[in-house]
Amino acid sequence: MIGVALFDLTPEALQLGGRIASSAVVMGMIGVGFCGYMILERTLRAAAQVSRKEGGERSHLGPASLTAHSLVDGLGIGLAFQIAPAIGVVVAVAVLAHDIADGVNTVTLSLSSGGGTARARGWLIADAAAPLLGIGLTRLFSVGPGPLGLAVALFAGFFLYIGASELAPASHRALPRVWTSLATAAGMAAIWLVVRLATG
Repeated sequence: MIGVALFDLTPEALQLGGRIASSAVVMGMIGVGFCGYMILERTLRAAAQVSRKEGGERSHLGPASLTAHSLVDGLGIGLAFQIAPAIGVVVAVAVLAHDIADGVNTVTLSLSSGGGTARARGWLIADAAAPLLGIGLTRLFSVGPGPLGLAVALFAGFFLYIGASELAPASHRALPRVWTSLATAAGMAAIWLVVRLATG
């Protein structure tokens, strides 16, 4: 995800967003995306703690927040396809890989806050359908190249946060070896090569 953000989304955002804004503004949008996702993620964690403690109707808060987050992911995929199919596929693969963990978290939150298996299954279905709904919503409107570039910059910030704050540390915690870090670097190099081949 870090490689996608750095080597694919950021150059595309600078190119498209540069039609209506300076490069400083486009890079600022990446920062807004990073910080916005950080705040969202931490808010979700706080909601999850409330859900676990309170139970009852409050148990819907954590899973609902994750489902709304998956809807936003779907919007990102749909907007990426508006730029180009190749970019849409790369963003879709990155987002869906992350959304698998969101599905697990949705079920865990629902079960741990007192919801039964039927409620957890319902939230899992909603969370799985949310990205598809987001993609479908982007079929109802089109965004001009300039604003689309700023939206892509926002999602680049999302991806940087997810990769740097969640995925890379989690992989190192799971297997704290030098080759784990080398595998991360190799993955980024592979994304760079794919982007170069796709745009070359």
